[in-house]
Amino acid sequence: MAENLRILTTKLRDALAQLPYLPRALALVWAAARGWTIAWAVLLVVQGLLPVATVTLTRSLVDSLVAIMGAGGAWETIRPTLVLAGLMAGVMLVTQLLGSATGQIRTAQSELVRDHITALIHRKSIAVDLAFYDSPDYYDHLHRARIEGSYRPVALLESMGGLLQNGITLVAMGAVLIPYGPWLPFALLFSTLPAFYVVLRHNLRQHQWRLRTTADERRAWYYYWLLTAREAAAEIRLFRLGDHFQAAYQTLRRRLRGERLQLAKDQGLAELGAGFTALLVTGGAMAWMVWRALQGLASLGDLALFYQAFNQGQGLMRSLLGSVGRIYSNSLFLGNLFEFLELEPQVVDPSQPSPAPSPLKEGIRFRQVTFRYPGSERAALQDLNLTIPAGQIVAIVGPNGAGKSTLIKLLCRLYDPQAGHIELDGVDLHDLQIEELRRRITVLFQEPVHYNATVAENIGVGDLAATPSAAEIEAAAQAAGADEPIARLPQGYDTMLGKMFAGGTDLSVGEWQRVALARAFLRQAPIVVLDEPTGAMDSWAEANWLRRFRRLASGRTGMIITHRFTTAMYADIIHVMHDGRIVESGNHHELLAQGGRYAQSWTAQMQGANQND
Repeated sequence: MAENLRILTTKLRDALAQLPYLPRALALVWAAARGWTIAWAVLLVVQGLLPVATVTLTRSLVDSLVAIMGAGGAWETIRPTLVLAGLMAGVMLVTQLLGSATGQIRTAQSELVRDHITALIHRKSIAVDLAFYDSPDYYDHLHRARIEGSYRPVALLESMGGLLQNGITLVAMGAVLIPYGPWLPFALLFSTLPAFYVVLRHNLRQHQWRLRTTADERRAWYYYWLLTAREAAAEIRLFRLGDHFQAAYQTLRRRLRGERLQLAKDQGLAELGAGFTALLVTGGAMAWMVWRALQGLASLGDLALFYQAFNQGQGLMRSLLGSVGRIYSNSLFLGNLFEFLELEPQVVDPSQPSPAPSPLKEGIRFRQVTFRYPGSERAALQDLNLTIPAGQIVAIVGPNGAGKSTLIKLLCRLYDPQAGHIELDGVDLHDLQIEELRRRITVLFQEPVHYNATVAENIGVGDLAATPSAAEIEAAAQAAGADEPIARLPQGYDTMLGKMFAGGTDLSVGEWQRVALARAFLRQAPIVVLDEPTGAMDSWAEANWLRRFRRLASGRTGMIITHRFTTAMYADIIHVMHDGRIVESGNHHELLAQGGRYAQSWTAQMQGANQND
């Protein structure tokens, strides 16, 4: 007994530790659905009082029926009984009506709260640094926030509502029972304490289990995505991977399902023991009340009232303590949501930003830059020095893993280097407002997003702030060489791309690349950065596009990341990267004359091309 009391005390202390989350959760609900919340609270108070009215009317109705039987059915005794019956029917009707209204209010409330919290999660996901996406811990936080955050605040509010409504009813029921014996409310409390202990213990165990299995849940979802996503469909069929991933999914789900069923089994056995205790207390109290009735100390109406009041009171006490348990459980899980919402980016604006240089006169400079990706011991860039003169096109070439694409992420301040400085006309990027910096850069990433939207929307998202016209979108498509494949589409620029929605048309890899190029060109930024822009083009299209790009980039500063030397040779300056450093620099002819890495790779690439021909 002492051990159980100690465990119960620990659970209560843990529950109280979650109380700081309650005001924050209620504030979320208030911000999302203020009017509905007020209406909901008023209805709860009224509904909390109605059961007491029902119990009180029951005693009066039973005593009235006894009086009718004793008077032989005289009209004078029947009329009050009919009035009481009508009042009870009215109370029951009002109870039903208020229950229906509360359900409608709760639906509207939950939809508003869910959308509000989803918006908070979306905003935080956009605001956090790109570095967070390199961390499995971040994905665990996101998964828990996304799964729990959508409904836990509403569930918490419902539990708080149940606590309020049942609390009002219970106090009134206690007042009804006290005249029959002041010890009865304490008997109610004692009969429900085991059930309360079971609720707290189960909720804590379930929360700990969810934390422990978050990574497994995400992995199961990943297998599910592989088996159902279009992106993986071709390889799944070609390499006959369906059975493999399905078996992996089922293995994970079997283990998770078994653990969850064991939790449910343990809870069921504990609830059975708690229910038996409550039944013993109820039986003892009813036996005492029957004994009083036999002694003539209570009427049949008193007996009916006592049975209803004690029975409902016990149910209310269980509901009340269950609401406390659910508040505790929801608060535990809401901790996951608030932990996610409290994540703070490290790449932030300076307190006193400097104006960004406009136009760019000197250029971009990387000085002694060292950078490691989060969780990696290997340096992606090591003491790198690089200058990109204003108004010129610079090509960066080198093997995979040399750090080429990392330059783009640092230039856009998606990450900050661990050492060194990146400058625009001598102004450190840390001294610039992030939004102002990024407005001056347009980028084609190596793996651009394929938006399931119209062609015009796919291109137009490149500069939504400028509200591009149809003519500007078409000009960007022409500059990227995307106008020809677009002209072949059934509705031209109004054609829906992708296969996710009805009527969508898919593009080839090269055509998607050109649409993404058009998106990059639409933004009239002074700095143009392209990562493998010609990777999906044939040699004829590449030469044609490069000539157009030279004209498009006139007066702008350009940086091209490429494996193709036939693309790099058109640049004003070529930098060769190896192991996170610049090892060679010059134009195409100068680098060939040096006979270094560039010249050797050029020779190997040309020989490979000749052999393929």
